[in-house]
Amino acid sequence: MRGLRARYHLLPDQDEEQPMGCGEPAGEGQPGQEGAPAAALALAEPCRLVLSTPSSILRDREVQELGPHLPPRLMEQPWRLLYCTRRDGFSLRTLYRCGGQPGCPALLLIRDTEAQAFGAFSATTIRCSNGFYGTGETFLFSFSPELKVFRWTGRNNFFVKGDVDLLMVGGGSGRFGLWLDGDLHHGGSHPCETFDNETLSPREEFCIQDLEVWCPA
Repeated sequence: MRGLRARYHLLPDQDEEQPMGCGEPAGEGQPGQEGAPAAALALAEPCRLVLSTPSSILRDREVQELGPHLPPRLMEQPWRLLYCTRRDGFSLRTLYRCGGQPGCPALLLIRDTEAQAFGAFSATTIRCSNGFYGTGETFLFSFSPELKVFRWTGRNNFFVKGDVDLLMVGGGSGRFGLWLDGDLHHGGSHPCETFDNETLSPREEFCIQDLEVWCPA
């Protein structure tokens, strides 16, 4: 997989595409403290994450720990499973086809073959694009084993970008906070300027065991 990563060198200095306006909040998230224990960042009035069916990746306790870090506008909304590798197979193209309505937030959950759980919240639908899109509400997270949330630093707007061969979340200086290949078998995680994150998986390059995408019902 090192050959795959080598094909993507330096990111552009500026965004290739401005954040989409359809269905997105008027204001972006604010830069926050990166990598602090998630309990210290929880909102005063927590958002309860309600899944319509059990997740095969996160336990109930982990789901409830993650909930307070979602935007307050999503409080108490039920979330439905859009895509999962167990049901739909391993394919980035299929993930795009199963995407929700334009502007609909998405929660990406991943478990690697070392049983590490991590993922990303995207303020907009995960889709194929010509440039980066999203808002400052986007964040990365990892259970290692306690929850850590990595929020937007304000250094760049490289939130999410997808093509048929690669999905990227966060970037800067040629490094992606999270990337997944077109077959959804392999991925990687590196510290990046967008989120100032730690490596989400125990290894910088990992093999995917399960992957899920959820959106508000």
